[in-house]
This record gives sequence, structure tokens and C-alpha cells, in this order.
Amino acid sequence: MSTRSIFKVATVLLSAVASPVVGQLTTACNPLNATCPADPALGTTHTFYFNATPPTGTFNTTAGTVGYNFDTGAAFTINKKGESPTLISNFYFFFGRTEVHLKAAPGTGVISSIVWSSDVLDEVDWEFMGGNTTHVSTNYFGKGVPDFHNAQYHPVNGGVQADYHNYTCVWTKDQLEWYIDSQHTRTLLAKDANNTLYYPQTPMKLSLGIWAGGDPDQPKGTIEWAGGITDYAEPYTMYVKSALVQDYSTGKEYSYGDNSGTWESIKIASGNSTAVENINREPEKSLSEKWNDLPSSTKNGVYAAAGGVGAIAFIALVVFGLRQRRRGKQEAALAAQRQEQERVELERFKREGRDPDALAFDGTEYKGAMATAAYAVPDSPPGSSAGPPEKAWDPTGPGAATAAMPLLRDDAMSQRVGGPAPSSVGPQRNNSFPSPIHTQSPGQSPQIPAPTPISPVNRTFSPSNASMRMGSPGPQAGGYGSPRINSPTSPRPGYGR
Repeated sequence: MSTRSIFKVATVLLSAVASPVVGQLTTACNPLNATCPADPALGTTHTFYFNATPPTGTFNTTAGTVGYNFDTGAAFTINKKGESPTLISNFYFFFGRTEVHLKAAPGTGVISSIVWSSDVLDEVDWEFMGGNTTHVSTNYFGKGVPDFHNAQYHPVNGGVQADYHNYTCVWTKDQLEWYIDSQHTRTLLAKDANNTLYYPQTPMKLSLGIWAGGDPDQPKGTIEWAGGITDYAEPYTMYVKSALVQDYSTGKEYSYGDNSGTWESIKIASGNSTAVENINREPEKSLSEKWNDLPSSTKNGVYAAAGGVGAIAFIALVVFGLRQRRRGKQEAALAAQRQEQERVELERFKREGRDPDALAFDGTEYKGAMATAAYAVPDSPPGSSAGPPEKAWDPTGPGAATAAMPLLRDDAMSQRVGGPAPSSVGPQRNNSFPSPIHTQSPGQSPQIPAPTPISPVNRTFSPSNASMRMGSPGPQAGGYGSPRINSPTSPRPGYGR
């Protein structure tokens, strides 16, 4: 088996037991094993200020959310289990320099980190343990192979959590250097990394993030390295104000010429990188900025249109106000008129000596029933020869026992019961029609049998039967089916013209 094959097998075996510090890094395509797409190059030097969202297309956010503040910069916060918010660059740099101004997060087992990583899992680290407020760890890995003897711890003046510090790395094909606030801290020579085999030497991307190495689900060795179990009872936040990234190479993209994973295999495509275009793209303008950019003629047109709309609105408002004012005047005049009428009426009451509050309603009140009122035939209409109406019959009055009950009509077809028929009225009948009514020729006197005395009866009158004759069948029972004798249109017997 070749040395290269043995190296690949060892890499797989060691990755299976690797620390989660390495396990946090992944690659979509590893050029040690396959032909992979080219990596977009930064190709320039740029400082990213995190008081606002970085330029579109330059960084991706993973495993949580990152907040941005003008004073404190980017905030990476763990609020609960499973969160590890991270910013990962979309660009790569091939040898270069980074300067990150960072304030580490507190919390046992909480790891704040600055990480470089490549597609073949070369790695350069700054790591801050939340339980260690005074020191920072520097480390590196080659080809994803963990070597935990590579870590070193360095004191930080003033502590890592109290304030921001500048953490810088300078990287060439020959050596890698670490600086804290411009003070040189560590140097790694390429030849000292297993004769350059494990020396980081392939295009890198930048990651800024926070994660819980002390999570209870992590392996025991990782929890011990992180400083202990993480308690999620409170949030933990790392802050980053800015990050300068300098790419020592210039070009559009980087690709691997073979599966060796060495710097000599890297090919650089010429041209402008996507990162440079994204960085140099003008930010989205505000409304005020867009307005200022408009030509004067366009602004004048907008002003004129706005003025026209305003004039129309003003005219409509004036018309509406005038109409409302006119309506108000009319209503006020009507109210004044009513008030004046009331005043005149009160003055009249005072002159007449009347108290307006003592006035009572003197009209006729409608009674819904007529059960207690004696029925009386209305007065004859004006010009009638019938004369005044007779006095109403009272069945409870004096002489009621011998008095005859009044009839509804007093004409030739009505007979007074219990008394002689007046000679001027004509034939009489009782209410039960004891004998048939005979017709006679004109000029003949009717032959009427002698009346039979009838005892008084207690009869009541219902308004519903007011249109029917007493004692005769109504129209519902077949009455009035034949022409009436002596209809009102012909002369009645007993009445002279």
C-alpha cells in the first residue's frame, strides 16, 4: 500500500475519534478524494465592520442568528441548547492576514472562536474558553488530522471577556504567526508541522462563531477540554466589532490541480472575484438619497403634481366646509324659530294667567272596547226628516219591565214590540217574523195581523253585528238574498213627502 493510501486511511480513522473542535468543521467536497468545484477568491484586502449587516454575498449565517449594533458590533448569542451562531465567509484567501477585534463570551464550557478552514480541512484557530477569563488558546491542524499537542495558551492583558482585543494571524507558505494587540505571541514554521505535511497551506475561508463545548451530549474529553458542563439558564454572547481580511493572492478563484492537498497544486484563475464585486456594490439607497439623485426636472414635475393634488384636496375641503356651514345655519335658524314660538306661547299663557305645567290633555281617548257603553243610533245627517234620535233604552231604569226594547230602525219594516204601532209609521213586526210579509199594490193599505205581546228579553248588541238587522239572518246565512221590500230608494209607507 502506498504512503498516500496509508495517509488517507489514517485520516479516516482519526476523524472518527476526533475532538468536536475539529468535528465542528465540514467540507462539501474534499479535494483529497475528488475533483471539486473552484473556490471563489477574495483577491483583495477589506475590513468588514459589523456595526451593520455585512455586504450581501460576503458572509453566510448558520446555526442561529447574529445581531448587529452600531456600538457593540456583531452579537453571537447562545440562548438555548443546540444554538451555535456562526458567520462563514463566501470567499477564500490563499495565504494572507486577518485581524479580528473580539470580546469573548463568558460561561463554563462556552467556546468563542476565530477559525480558518480549507476544503481539505487545514485549520488555524483562536479559541476562548468561557471558564477561563485570562488566556486564549492558539492551535492548528493539517488535513483534518487532530494533534492535540499543537495547542498553546497565551495570557491576554486585561482579560478576554472584559474588553475587545485585536487577534491577528499572518500566514505565508513558510510560516504562520499569531499576534495579540500587535504583540507577537507564536510562530509555526512549515517544516515543523510534520515536515510540512500537516502545515496549513490550502485556500482558507474565515469563520466567526460561538458553540457549547460543555454541552452534556458532547464526549467526556471535549467537556473536560471546554472547562465543564454548560448551564443554559442564561444567554452567553460573543461580540465582534470588525474583521480585516487580506488575500495575498489576486484572481477570480482557486482550484486544486491534484489530490495532494499541497500549496503547489493550487491554481489561480485570473479576473475579478465575486467578493470584490459584492464589496464594491453600492449599498441600497434610502428614500432621501434616491430623491437627491433625481434630476431637477423630475423633482419639479413631482412638486407640480403634488401641488395639484393638494389644491384639489383644499378646494374639496373648502366646499365641504361651506356646505356644512350652510346646513348649520339652517338648523340654527329652525332651532331659533322653535325657541321663539315656545317663548311667545309661554308669554300668552302668562298673560292669560295659566300655568303651562298644569295643562292636561283634554282630547277624547280611544276606548278599545264598547262593552260598558250603551249603543245609540247616530244622529241623522243634516237635512234628514227623521228628527232627533230617541233616548237610549235602559234595561235597568224605571219601567224597564214594561217598556218595549228599542229597535235599530224605526221605519215601515220595523214593528214596536209590546205597544201599539203609531199610525204614521206603518205596519209593525216582531223580531221573529210570526207571519209572512205580504206585498200589496200601490194605493192599498197593508193588512197586518194584531200584534202579540212579548215579554222583555235581555239582548245585547255586538258591534260586529251592527250592519245586520235585529232578528233577521245576515248575508252570511243567506239573508238579503232577494230584493228588500220598501228599499231606501222608494217611498216608505207611512211617510209623506
